[in-house]
Amino acid sequence: MKVAMWSGPRNLSTAMMYSFAQRADFNVLDEPFYGPYLRLTGLDHPMRQTILDDRANDAVEVEQSLIFPSLDGKTHAYYKHMCQHMIDGIPRGFMADCVNVFLIRHPARVVASFAKGYPDLTADDIGFDAQAELVDYVLGLGQTPVVIDSADIRDDPKGMLRALCETIGLEFDPAMLSWPAGPKPYDGVWAPHWYASLHATTGFAGPEGPLPELKGHLAELVEQTMPAYRALEAQKISQKVKL
Repeated sequence: MKVAMWSGPRNLSTAMMYSFAQRADFNVLDEPFYGPYLRLTGLDHPMRQTILDDRANDAVEVEQSLIFPSLDGKTHAYYKHMCQHMIDGIPRGFMADCVNVFLIRHPARVVASFAKGYPDLTADDIGFDAQAELVDYVLGLGQTPVVIDSADIRDDPKGMLRALCETIGLEFDPAMLSWPAGPKPYDGVWAPHWYASLHATTGFAGPEGPLPELKGHLAELVEQTMPAYRALEAQKISQKVKL
């Protein structure tokens, strides 16, 4: 099985990668298209040159590595993808052979978190419209997209991970609920900029508090992306799946 987890930034995506990496049957890969995305867009992201030097920058080469993954002796592959990376020039054929899961988070939380490290963000940077478009693409493949909400995971990690595993046809593994602190060998090279707080954790954080209050440009971003979020939220799986 190849699990493609599609997320915007600041949305439990790395924690979910850590979760699946604890399974003895999964090999994980962190944002494989980040290099081609930066090369094609020219965006000046933090650690841009380091990422370009570290990653394969040819999108077709990256896709081939997803179609024929190096499993390192494992049975399954897990791909952590950022929806906003799937611009023109990034191939999608590999998705037909994946179980495509979409991880969502309320836009106010995404914007507030991402703006701390990248204050000049745009709607394209946070990827909600791209995520909704990818859901439509998966439907066009004849698949049923799986949508899971990060708030539900934080409220009930065990229940939601069990529900996710059942939905995609896996046995739940309790090892998914925790991981060792510190950097991981499968982290992307950008981890020092983005993953420092997560490296201090050993499991999923607890429930989130009230939504952050945003003003100006950031508040406008939230309003702009809410329709895409609400459409995805209506399709999410529930921890009430019977086991």
